[in-house]
Amino acid sequence: MHTPDLDHLDLAILSCLQEDARTIAETIGTKVGLSAAAVQRRIKRLRESGVIEREVAVLSPRALGLTMTFVVLVEMERENLAMLDAFRRQVLAEDNVQQCYYVTGTADFVLVVTAEDMAGFETFTRRMFFENPNVRHFTTSVVMDRVKVGLTLPLSGGA
Repeated sequence: MHTPDLDHLDLAILSCLQEDARTIAETIGTKVGLSAAAVQRRIKRLRESGVIEREVAVLSPRALGLTMTFVVLVEMERENLAMLDAFRRQVLAEDNVQQCYYVTGTADFVLVVTAEDMAGFETFTRRMFFENPNVRHFTTSVVMDRVKVGLTLPLSGGA
């Protein structure tokens, strides 16, 4: 997929959609100075080019009984492609893992994990880490407060 050059109108549309993906084209058009049809064409192009990957509902973990969040640093026994791919597949199949990053440094992966309680997290750790001979070590931090959980990306071009 070729990523299109994004002009200020594309960025304004993306900003609206990041805030609320249910915003209708007419409302976005009013905000950015385009017709609803022009907004719809641009959104279609942004989807087809992969700029818009998915449009999902953001759920509240607490409302669903997932009251605990953990940040887990995972160190693998050895780094080879087959082992890394196997761990990636395991993570992708695991609903409790909300985010996973393959990183540099002492850990190989950083996971953000949700669970109902400590017992649920212990069950998760047995399944993901203790039963996996390729996991050398893992370190867990319990999240005390969700200060910021973001899905929006900076669109201004600057940091």
